[in-house]
Amino acid sequence: MRYEPIDVQLFIQNRQRLYKLLKPKSLVILNANDPMPTNADGTMGFKQNSDLFYLSGIDQEETLLVLFPDHPDPKFRELLFLRETNELIAVWEGEKLTKAQAMQVSGIQRIYWTHQFELIFSQLIFEADNVYLNTNEHARSDAQVQTRDARYIRDFKERYPLHRLERLAPLTYYLRAVKQPQEINQLQKAIDITRDGFLRVLNFVKPEVWEYEIEAEFIHEFTRKRSKGFAYSPIIASGKNACVLHYIENNRQCKAGDILLLDVAAEYANYNADLTRSIPVNGRFTPRQREVYDAVLRVMKAARGMLVTGTMPDAYQAEVAKIMESELLGLGLLTKQDIEKQDPDWPAYKKYFMHGTSHLLGLDVHDVGSRYRAFAPGMVFTCEPGIYIKEEGLGIRLENNILITADGNIDLMAHIPIEAEEIEELMNQ
Repeated sequence: MRYEPIDVQLFIQNRQRLYKLLKPKSLVILNANDPMPTNADGTMGFKQNSDLFYLSGIDQEETLLVLFPDHPDPKFRELLFLRETNELIAVWEGEKLTKAQAMQVSGIQRIYWTHQFELIFSQLIFEADNVYLNTNEHARSDAQVQTRDARYIRDFKERYPLHRLERLAPLTYYLRAVKQPQEINQLQKAIDITRDGFLRVLNFVKPEVWEYEIEAEFIHEFTRKRSKGFAYSPIIASGKNACVLHYIENNRQCKAGDILLLDVAAEYANYNADLTRSIPVNGRFTPRQREVYDAVLRVMKAARGMLVTGTMPDAYQAEVAKIMESELLGLGLLTKQDIEKQDPDWPAYKKYFMHGTSHLLGLDVHDVGSRYRAFAPGMVFTCEPGIYIKEEGLGIRLENNILITADGNIDLMAHIPIEAEEIEELMNQ
């Protein structure tokens, strides 16, 4: 892998945390993600299944992880199955993990090749009272392609129809929501790389550059710092494009007087940063741009103050909405009459701030967890208010990544410029 080795204790301890949540005599099976095809003989870049990585640290396709902590025979309690390499694979694709390397990465002592799976699995399955299988249960998932997990569930039911199946996702989602110190370290590396990219771009942006040229500056900096690249499709939106929340064409020329919204971040070791900044293309905010920018920044600072242990997500969003409502009144975008006559299901402020303020962050950019669970120490959230004024062709969003602690929170992006004066100073050096 491109990234530096991760402390193996993270994966050993993650498995131990999972075992405490399992029912007695439980067997857990996790599959790697599929390499996704494109056209002809092409494939997309491989992205490991986040739960498998969380429990093993293995970042290779065609991997199976089998856990059976209560098995009477210790050698069957943790098993890892890997794609066996050969000279042809080594020539065309490069080296794959050896058993010794996989043991070092994962802390799992029993490593086998995938072609041995069925033989060994037959010695496990009939000792299990419960079988936990993995699925994608993210509330925003809309997968149109059948996954390896889905195929495995179908095949398992056909082969072992009398076994009692359990959902693994609620357990891993509960665990993954709270980050361990080693995970915070990986997130901080992704954030630091993101910072380097942003500083590079501040010195590059000027009137007449193209959005895709800015994208190239980011990926250059990310790649040279051992990142695989973007944590998500980069949004580099100048002028009215900034009012399109998921604008990813990045094909417009930046003009003097535009605000450039940059929602761009790096991944590192499968962990993801998530940064947004809004900067003036010519290096100076107009009075109106500054007015809106400062309003967004005030909302962001107030929202960050509420990202503390014990706060419920829905209550947090409701309080942020009140602050945003006040700022929109001050900007002349809403009137008191608008608020008095608003639809409770679509409040007036949503005309200009139509998305949520925060989401969990980690192995997935929109990381897993429950919206009905109170904020707790170790959770990492984005904080990303925005104001989008379509009629003015002006969109401003600001976003930092916040670690909740026992007695408050830590802004993991505090070292990334955000104050308007600092942005202008850096752009005009």
